[in-house]
Amino acid sequence: MVSKQKRISIIATSFHKKHVEVMLEEARKTCGEVRLAVANEVWVPGSLETPLALQRELMSEKVDGAVVLGIIERGETKHGLVMGMAVISAIIEIQLQAGKPIGVGILGPEITPDQIKPRLKPYAKDAVLAAWAMLK
Repeated sequence: MVSKQKRISIIATSFHKKHVEVMLEEARKTCGEVRLAVANEVWVPGSLETPLALQRELMSEKVDGAVVLGIIERGETKHGLVMGMAVISAIIEIQLQAGKPIGVGILGPEITPDQIKPRLKPYAKDAVLAAWAMLK
């Protein structure tokens, strides 16, 4: 029996687009290394919009899982922390409802500007590897 190649969608946030483009490139590279096909790439305005995009993507029978990439930076208030908790909670719920894995590559919440750059590629790679591990 020959198993078909697993396919994922990548949801990327455009709020920190320059940084997230680095993450997306690393995610694509990692997918190639582990022979995961990228079925679709979806850009959304920010992390708060990822759950709806995820839900839409995971409804497709052509998608076996997903990866989310984004940044929730520390601000002057706790808005980012609250938003981050809501987004992660929604992602977990969607994962459980769909029965399909989601690799989370969202930096933060509460990440500072000087912490962003060194974490871009490792978080993107780890998000792909997490989804891939659950698909094996």
